[in-house]
Amino acid sequence: MRAAFFDHAGTLLPKTLVKIERKLKATTSGGSEIDADAAFRQVVAAIDGAIAKSPKGEITHVASCTFWHSLMGIDAAGMPVTPVYGWADNQSREHVATLRKKLDERETHDRTGARFHSSFWPAKLLWLQGRNTSGSECASFQRTSKWISIGDYITLKLSGELATSISIASGTGIFNLRENEWDQQLLKFLKVKRPQLPMIAPDSYTFRLNSKFAKRWPRLADAEWFLPAADGATNNIGSGCITNDTAALMVGTSGAMRVILNEPPKHIPDGLWCYRVDHERAVLGGALSDGGGLLDWLRANLNLPKNVDSIIAKRLPAKSPVRVEPYFAGQRSTGYDEFATGSIQNLTMANDTIDVYLAAMEALASRFAEILRQIETVTPVRKVVASGGALRNSPVFTRIISSALDRKLSLSDTSEASMRGAVLLALETIGKIQIAD
Repeated sequence: MRAAFFDHAGTLLPKTLVKIERKLKATTSGGSEIDADAAFRQVVAAIDGAIAKSPKGEITHVASCTFWHSLMGIDAAGMPVTPVYGWADNQSREHVATLRKKLDERETHDRTGARFHSSFWPAKLLWLQGRNTSGSECASFQRTSKWISIGDYITLKLSGELATSISIASGTGIFNLRENEWDQQLLKFLKVKRPQLPMIAPDSYTFRLNSKFAKRWPRLADAEWFLPAADGATNNIGSGCITNDTAALMVGTSGAMRVILNEPPKHIPDGLWCYRVDHERAVLGGALSDGGGLLDWLRANLNLPKNVDSIIAKRLPAKSPVRVEPYFAGQRSTGYDEFATGSIQNLTMANDTIDVYLAAMEALASRFAEILRQIETVTPVRKVVASGGALRNSPVFTRIISSALDRKLSLSDTSEASMRGAVLLALETIGKIQIAD
């Protein structure tokens, strides 16, 4: 959880950044969740910390971004009924087969931009309904008055208003990209009524703090607050990847590659997703559940030497004789196989742990190359701008990905690109800047 101050040119003001570590809880059943009120307390703490560091001057607007694809239920009083389920929560994966059996996935994908997968709302909502052979329904589904994202809940707690941005709505898997509204066919199938979802607000929509938080933060009492945007979309904006020929590559714990388009393509490539940045822009790309997190896991469990990167650099351009299937955290793009698992293959007595680690890097690079190949069936990509700790901390991994993509990677020097992107979108909306297209 991060907070900082920016000027009206979109520049982060020195020494105002506050960071609070937050991790979703992994469960043995495949859950990946966080308590909504615990997350909100961190938001409040981060704002407290940033205000304590802030320079003098008027604070006119507040912009934010949150992680995509989260789902939670609240009751009629606005109290959480469920935890916040993150994209990596796969407790609903058994229900993906039901979606594929009952609905046309190809047609739904072109309409919503989302494949059937446990990271999206349709499978999660089926799971929460508790549909099984007995026909029983989960109590939390019965008690839920509204289905929302974590950013929507934060807005509700701060203001008493319930609305969502189009970028957050578009990542749910139940949003119609063509109509810019909740998808009626899926709502009917899922037995979810339109009033059970938040209003999708215009890009210019803002809210004010309620009396409780206006009293806590007097300097923010008169500020206009924009609705939270989706962090993947704002990352492209913040890192300068704003044209359809420039792809943003992000490799942190997981990974993603995205391009911004003026509108969704008529046909969305099978392995990719397509969401909204705002009402005027779409974002097309793919995401890997494994990224730097897999490399961290291998370093820890194989007890690799600290200088493993320099050892690999001396072996390049030779390829590893070992093969790794990089689905240790499951598979999203491009195959969307709910039951894919990681594996290490072709091992012989002649191999060592360095071979395994190099093979994992090559496998991840190959997955990004396939995402790029599918992106280029829609739009040619001239430039790739890379960011994320897994690349900053490993020049050799950057080199391997660059080779697989057959592109020279431009490493972004933008600090806090996602947060900066949210700020730039807000500044564009109020007429302070123009984001080029």
